Amino acid sequence: MSGTTLHGIGVGRLGVVGPLRQLRPPVAVPVDTPLLVDGLPATPRAAHVAVDRAFTRIADQLVEQARRVTGTLAEMLAATAQIAADPALRAQVLARVDAGEPPVAAIDAAVSTFAARFEQAGGQVAERVTDLRSVRDRVVAAMLGMPAPGVPDLTEACVVVARDLAPADTAALDLSQVLAIVTELGGPTAHTAIIARQLGIPCLVQVTGATTLPDGAVVAVDALVGAVTVDPDDALRAELEARAEALRSLAVDAEPGTTADGQAVVLLANIGTLVDAERVAASAAEGVGLFRTEMLFNDRAVPPSHAEQTETYAWVLRAMGGRRVVVRTLDAGADTPLAFVTGEHEENPALGVRGYRLVRTHPELLATQLEAVADAQRATGTTPWVMAPMIATPQEARGFAEAARAVGIEKVGVMVEVPAAALRAEQILAEVDFVSLGTNDLSQYAMATDRMRGELADLLSPWQPAVLDMVAAAAQAGLRTGKPVGVCGESAADPLMALVLVGLGVTSLSTAPTALPAVRFAIRRHTKARCVEIADAVLAAGSHEEARARAVALADPEVCAKLNL
Repeated sequence: MSGTTLHGIGVGRLGVVGPLRQLRPPVAVPVDTPLLVDGLPATPRAAHVAVDRAFTRIADQLVEQARRVTGTLAEMLAATAQIAADPALRAQVLARVDAGEPPVAAIDAAVSTFAARFEQAGGQVAERVTDLRSVRDRVVAAMLGMPAPGVPDLTEACVVVARDLAPADTAALDLSQVLAIVTELGGPTAHTAIIARQLGIPCLVQVTGATTLPDGAVVAVDALVGAVTVDPDDALRAELEARAEALRSLAVDAEPGTTADGQAVVLLANIGTLVDAERVAASAAEGVGLFRTEMLFNDRAVPPSHAEQTETYAWVLRAMGGRRVVVRTLDAGADTPLAFVTGEHEENPALGVRGYRLVRTHPELLATQLEAVADAQRATGTTPWVMAPMIATPQEARGFAEAARAVGIEKVGVMVEVPAAALRAEQILAEVDFVSLGTNDLSQYAMATDRMRGELADLLSPWQPAVLDMVAAAAQAGLRTGKPVGVCGESAADPLMALVLVGLGVTSLSTAPTALPAVRFAIRRHTKARCVEIADAVLAAGSHEEARARAVALADPEVCAKLNL
């Protein structure tokens, strides 16, 4: 198998070489496996108790795992814990058990029902199927007294390979020993990829045949070209090391983001927790472009109090020392269920009551959050930028702005992640002070493509002309109104795309801190006029491949060579 190369979709720009360790798959348990109590098949009542305890145990374990980690991984673990604690899922399982169905069969059937609903809903809801199945495997193992699925203890730095990787699996890893992550499933904006980018770990998804590679084999993982090579030769090893050294050298530049002729482009970082804020505060990032406040709300029976929220927001504002902090209000709802946000079953939660739309059912959540942010603003003397997610109309933007300004918030904006908002960006900007584009959601809504369908990743490419048209519409609206337009999606992490965004009129970029040095380097070596030229050429392209090729052709050759664009 030496020299064998498998291909997939890369996340990041780095490459590494190391031994391969396969994720231990869940043990296949026949659905008719009996639950034994004192050597005898359990009665329905005993099975009911055992299943209920297993769900509780797994939910508690996931909550504890979430407390031991930080950032995006902590958020995702907390969300998975909510699946394990979901009363609707548990009730369906227990009803089947009470009716005499074998416990394993009951768990499997109920999970399959919920998974089908998630997949039908698409979007972010479908992404949770991996987490749902991870919960199933862990509950079955806990109920039967079997080892939990996962990765064995890592005794050396290695490349972790799996069919798929749930947040609970990632949390069980010693991430200091993880060189790279390779999966057969998933997509470039799915959970595994997001976690890897946040941590600066090379990642490949959609690598067919990865789980057939022998455990212990030495492989080269190149995220830039999307390749896994078994037993790489010296030339490939040297190429990957040279690229890593070149990227490390870029981190020395801590100057603010500007084009070659001095046009400011504010470079910001995304955070989800206080630990994230500490790391960003110590970095060269010019502030926080996306503070995901969901972490405060996850894993709770009731929402966080006004006092707790105020303290958290004030802490982040102080930690950033006057640098920009963009706070996104709660982005939750049907697709990211919270224990205290329950509603009727929705056929398509990705298009349902989520984000700002929660004011229709739970207006007190936004009211309390805005009051807490305003109090943090007064306590610190620092002005946060505050924005709402999932805004679709100018009327919604006006409603949010009025509510925020009524409590004293001075800088009010909204997310543009719905095509309708991009098309009406100028009218929306008439109501608010700024907008920020969430390109991940904007892409999947514009292209009607589920982010978990890796085989459709080409449709979700940020280079898709239709998606770029929407980004351009919002950016041009910002230029006409003289108001800031930022990007906080994965597009902001691509140095080449950053040039296009600057050329379109985007004024700030926010991404994982590890991606900022390359983005800063690319922008600082191109004039604003050249960025505009690149953007114009890209907008005239007929396909995502042609769009990227046009950008490469017009970008500085030395920059392309150094960054392997």
